[in-house]
Amino acid sequence: MRWANRSGLSRDNEKYFSSGGVLMILIVGGAGYVGSHANKYFHSKGYRTVVFDNLVYGHRSFVKWGDFVLGDLSDKGQIRLCFERYAIEAVMHFSAFAYVGESVTDPAKYYRNNVANTLNLLDVMREFGIRHFIFSSSCATYGMPREIPITEDHPRSPINPYGRSKAMVEDILRDYDAAYGIKHVNLRYFNAAGADPEGDLGEQHDPETHLIPLTVYAALGRHENVKIFGTDYPTKDGTCIRDYVHVTDLADAHLRALQYLREAQASDSFNLGNGNGYSVREVIEAVRKVSGRNIAVTEAGRRAGDPPVLVGSSSKAMTTLGWKPQFGDLESIISTAWRWHSEKG
Repeated sequence: MRWANRSGLSRDNEKYFSSGGVLMILIVGGAGYVGSHANKYFHSKGYRTVVFDNLVYGHRSFVKWGDFVLGDLSDKGQIRLCFERYAIEAVMHFSAFAYVGESVTDPAKYYRNNVANTLNLLDVMREFGIRHFIFSSSCATYGMPREIPITEDHPRSPINPYGRSKAMVEDILRDYDAAYGIKHVNLRYFNAAGADPEGDLGEQHDPETHLIPLTVYAALGRHENVKIFGTDYPTKDGTCIRDYVHVTDLADAHLRALQYLREAQASDSFNLGNGNGYSVREVIEAVRKVSGRNIAVTEAGRRAGDPPVLVGSSSKAMTTLGWKPQFGDLESIISTAWRWHSEKG
């Protein structure tokens, strides 16, 4: 394991970690949606974790496992203090702004946070000799799909600043691997969905823009209706088709990515999706079925930049990482979301 003597740990602790003791994983953005589920998952597998989050979009109440450090990636000093305090062996980076529309109207915010701040994190990793980095990337790096399902060798041609910020970090990581030996895995999510099956965590964005929670809110009466953007796409029912992957399955992929880095010592990129596409109308109908409630629907025009179909191939992750989604159908994913939102009150 590689970590810095500057951590201030006792010699007994140094010996413990250097001889293969329980790993300390830094989860940047671990108070957010996917990061908090990953934190719980790693803890359940016996790993020690520390969450570094500025709580701009994250929730302190979501950090129920491991240690918590309130800090911002814009401040290298705060990052450095975290590395000095903990014997970190690997870094998982979930911290990013992720509202596509906002990225178009305020690209500076996205390039500063998603790109420049990631450089700060990588630079401090270099100082402390940390060589394993797992990046929460996105299918938004591909842009408008040329073929379905999308594989990892599909050209990356993002169509908005959010997607470009993710692609930029992937390019930076490639260069940092070549120059500094930081090995990385890019995990390109399709549509993260669902909630912790045990009900400890769920999806809580402000504002909320994801279809499943918005439809659940309508079923619970918290919203008057759910809006369909575009009903004239060249799909089976005229609405967009997307690939939904359960958040716990994403957490499992991060664990497998860490194991891959430690064993293969090689960088790579993997899609994470179920490989099944569901239309907006099918999602709404599935929420109706799970909840047993009627859901009012309104229709609106298309949103700019929404591809008709986004479905990914995860064959590479299955073959190389041994990853297989445990929540393979839409209703099982929605059932976990329904339970969490309905019990949350």
